[in-house]
Amino acid sequence: MNYAIIVGGGMGTRMGTDIPKQFLVLKGLPVIMHAIQAFYRCQHAPEIIVVIPSAQHQQWRELCEKYNFQVPCRLVNGGNSRFESVRNGLTAIKAIRPNLAQSLIAVHDAVRPLIRPDLIDATFHEANHTGAAALALQSTNSVRLKSANGLKNNAFPRQQVYLMQTPQIFRGDILAASYEQASGDLFTDDASVVEKNGHPITLVNGDTRNLKITFPEDLLIAALLSEVNSGGASDNTQ
Repeated sequence: MNYAIIVGGGMGTRMGTDIPKQFLVLKGLPVIMHAIQAFYRCQHAPEIIVVIPSAQHQQWRELCEKYNFQVPCRLVNGGNSRFESVRNGLTAIKAIRPNLAQSLIAVHDAVRPLIRPDLIDATFHEANHTGAAALALQSTNSVRLKSANGLKNNAFPRQQVYLMQTPQIFRGDILAASYEQASGDLFTDDASVVEKNGHPITLVNGDTRNLKITFPEDLLIAALLSEVNSGGASDNTQ
């Protein structure tokens, strides 16, 4: 059985709105619902776990009724951090299926609404082979690394720099064991948590349209990008 943990803990602070950013409307539907639909439509058909703060659960139910949103989802309380929220999602999955060795679990940011189902499937496919796979974009910009004391910076080959996206998909037992670690400042995504626990990450070529809604202009860009033909998926891995 496959699972997808959709993490939506944002409060919209940087968006300058009182509405949580995952609930902002994009092309007639809340952002988080676009993300959920992509997983529902992918061939790997994961059971979907929606992790949002308990204070937003009623708002979510009202939105589901308002938009007649009927994709089956299991609602789980979010934590005080993304790390805690993913861990809560894992706890909910383990309550359903204690042995996760034969399962694949995707983790996806609720505020990445333009993820394509074929990219989800490509990442599931790679995770099935390697145990840990994540979407990522190779940097197209020049890159410089700043020294620890901030007094120097040096050019770094951009061919070696990748910008991480979601979904990030793992064999269930690998992800669950990794989230038994204590949270740390370096855990900026699930790949960093799994890597710290000793498992390498395979990178799957991502999509520039798979942007994360963080600032007001991102919602405008997403509206424009949603009009672009999705095209075919690349199955190249790194």
